[in-house]
Amino acid sequence: MSNLRSNHLVLKQLQFYLDEHIPLEVGYQLRRRNIEVVLPREIEMLSASDMNHLNRAISLSCVLCTYDSDFILLAQQGIGHFGIVKGQARKHHIGDWVHFLELLHTLVSPDQMMNMIEFIR
Repeated sequence: MSNLRSNHLVLKQLQFYLDEHIPLEVGYQLRRRNIEVVLPREIEMLSASDMNHLNRAISLSCVLCTYDSDFILLAQQGIGHFGIVKGQARKHHIGDWVHFLELLHTLVSPDQMMNMIEFIR
């Protein structure tokens, strides 16, 4: 955990790692708003395990964004992370994600987001 914190303190704004099930357009729209986004497709992480996605998000100091409840279970096992945002596939679409992540980016610091889990409402 202390290693996470020391790497994380250099960040001034949140960065997001969108798991492969989040529509690519979410990432593109966030980038148009000058928000840093990592897409698994661009870093050859398609079809990676949940643990590999979480580890990559951690190594990149990113908040992991997902529809997958398995990431919540991993966090509950005590794995430190830079934040997780969970949405519901049938309920939350591109606009919901963009609005929520843009708001989070504006209002929450990386320190505040550390080990926090947020649910899109």
